Amino acid sequence: MSDVIERFFDDLGRHGLGRLEKRTSGTIRFDLVGDHGVDHWLVTITDSEIRVSRENRDADAVVRTDHAFFRRLARGEATPLSAWLRNDITTEGEFRCMILLTRLFPPPVGARHPRSLTPSPAEPA
Repeated sequence: MSDVIERFFDDLGRHGLGRLEKRTSGTIRFDLVGDHGVDHWLVTITDSEIRVSRENRDADAVVRTDHAFFRRLARGEATPLSAWLRNDITTEGEFRCMILLTRLFPPPVGARHPRSLTPSPAEPA
């Protein structure tokens, strides 16, 4: 198991609060395929509180990828939506949970919020 992967899930469980809208709920199981089988991580979101476990149980959505690509997601080198469109990750289950993925992973390296690119109304353009 990669330290990057463990650190991502550990940080998500400890600091995930605030990344999600209030009243957000659902479960997402991550199935990470490796040489020695499949590692399972279950992310449970209840009223925007995030808990992480290693349970292999039914979830509202399942995300499947290999360890190497998940490391890229965890480091912000790839985004979940583009990965899904390229089939680097596969998903099944409720689509609303797939939308949550964009809030669970770090933004791409060097990304900035669009508002930081426009001057405020008080500043000259």
